[in-house]
Amino acid sequence: MDKPVDTSRHIPASQGWLALSPVILFLILYVAVSVVIGDFYKIPISVALVASSMWAVAIYRGHPLMRRIEVFSSEAGHSNILYMVWVFILAGMFAALAREIGAVDATVNFTLRYFPAQFVVPAMFFAACFISFSIGTSVGTVVALTPLAVDMAEGSGASVAFYVAVVLGGAFFGDNLSFISDTTIAATRSQGCDMSSKFKANLWIALPAALVTILIYLFMSRSTVQSFTPTEINPWLMTPYLIVIVTAVAGINVTLVLSLGTAAAIVTGLLNGVSIIDLAGYMGGGIESMGELIIITLLAAGMLGVIKAAGGIRFILQGLSAKVSGRRGAQTVIVVLVGLVNLCTANNTVAIITVGGIAREISERFGVDPRKSASLLDSASCVVQCLIPYGAQTLIATGLAGISPAAPFPYLYYPWALAGMLALSIIFLFPRSLNHRKES
Repeated sequence: MDKPVDTSRHIPASQGWLALSPVILFLILYVAVSVVIGDFYKIPISVALVASSMWAVAIYRGHPLMRRIEVFSSEAGHSNILYMVWVFILAGMFAALAREIGAVDATVNFTLRYFPAQFVVPAMFFAACFISFSIGTSVGTVVALTPLAVDMAEGSGASVAFYVAVVLGGAFFGDNLSFISDTTIAATRSQGCDMSSKFKANLWIALPAALVTILIYLFMSRSTVQSFTPTEINPWLMTPYLIVIVTAVAGINVTLVLSLGTAAAIVTGLLNGVSIIDLAGYMGGGIESMGELIIITLLAAGMLGVIKAAGGIRFILQGLSAKVSGRRGAQTVIVVLVGLVNLCTANNTVAIITVGGIAREISERFGVDPRKSASLLDSASCVVQCLIPYGAQTLIATGLAGISPAAPFPYLYYPWALAGMLALSIIFLFPRSLNHRKES
């Protein structure tokens, strides 16, 4: 795991804002410009990241050019990033194979044949919640469910971006609450509380948000009619996809899950008359389709690494930690701290680890129960990670779906509901059972 950021060295405001300027430039080039022109496909995210990365290297002062490039490259080539690249490659292979041999089509056909149309979306969200809670990773959930969600959207004539957003929301529900999630482990360790207590406290925030989201989906689907015409299917074609879902729920590593799914898809394809040459072609096409996603991931990791090295994150921590006042103020600062750091690192676990130490100091000083501070850290980081278009989960989901990373944003109801519950929990200081400490 990454070490917490050293906050002992004071960062002047001019240096801090300059260090953060690449993120600001990226948000202007990609998000703001896209909003103004009303089209998130006009400005490629890769172009915005190249410009922001070049600016990050340029303004990283006090070092020769080659040293700046080394910092960028070492962060882009971090083992966690290369692991994600492997996930992208395997996901691309499996998704292409499953689509071409008919595995996803068969699963979609089966689901839409026997499931009422008005319950498909709520059921998809519930499935994502269940799988992510079971396996403790939003990435594994996204990999397992996105191909199915995409084909179900196309089969029912619905928006692909909407279905992808449903999967993303459910994936972060489990990421937030699961006992084996990296974010849960990081939050509880940094705040000094056990996982069971944190889960009970966190449930007051996450569960109402999930229930509100399901009600929204039920309301939206109440007048949905089945536009899908069932056809005869070969149930054995569903085998690769079922293997992926079952092994994912069993908690097996996502790379092994995808490898098993790919092997099953190859065997299924061969048994149904597809040649090995054609199968290899499908896999090659799937790998190539992940090319832009891999480039985006490397650029974002390198840029954010330079920002961290330049003192951007230390500047955020020192600025906000100096403005704490009262229990509500302390909780608000913890949420804002982890959210801003998550925005600058695009990794919710790293954000929690980075902020954890100072969040604990704030909690102890102002009487915030460690179970509540752990819940705030985990929930706030999941909100930001789900909403940013350059987070790994969004990049994987939209890469598999072939849509813009910003396309699901208008349909991300769960993270906004979770943000609302976070705000209410701070305003009304619930759960009440965690307010036993005296106000400082």
